[in-house]
Amino acid sequence: MRVFSKFLLAWSVAVAACGMPERPYQEEIDAWRAEKDVFMRSDQSPVPPDRRRTFPSLPYYPVDEQFRVPAALTVVRGEDTMEMSTSTGTRRLMRRIGTLEFTLQGQTASLTAFAEASDTTLLRLFVPFADPTNRSDTYRAGRYLDLDRTATGLYDLDFNRAYHPFCLFNTSFECPIPPRENHLRIPIRAGERLAPS
Repeated sequence: MRVFSKFLLAWSVAVAACGMPERPYQEEIDAWRAEKDVFMRSDQSPVPPDRRRTFPSLPYYPVDEQFRVPAALTVVRGEDTMEMSTSTGTRRLMRRIGTLEFTLQGQTASLTAFAEASDTTLLRLFVPFADPTNRSDTYRAGRYLDLDRTATGLYDLDFNRAYHPFCLFNTSFECPIPPRENHLRIPIRAGERLAPS
């Protein structure tokens, strides 16, 4: 925890050095969500073509900054690959990049960050996760986060940007299922959710 405390201090300094964001955080997330809605109705959408034009806006939890926390990546040394289960029953070869350690609602937690085993650039980290909301408010198999790789190993872990896998909208998509190591005990009431019934 001493290392993580030093990380929190470094992250705070880095954030302060960046100055004020160009627009308020709520507006930033609202714009990101609006772009996602446009994408879901586009030709690249996972939604079947006959449903795209009338596809409704995606439902989300209210933006909550307590679900945006600093995280430190401890990189795995050497090659560490695993076969990750998918929604179609096949298995996808993934590489563990490292472990993201963070504190959320006063509890320490961690998530493994992955990349496709064939990815040689490692510019992005794939963070699939499951949490107790999967039993009620969110897709039963879990949700995802994507992070741009940083040189510092410090990350802005923002669950307000959590999203559902494409297989929720179209079962022909093959979606990785979060492994046991990425099952959180804290309910993540942030990001994309299912429409309230």
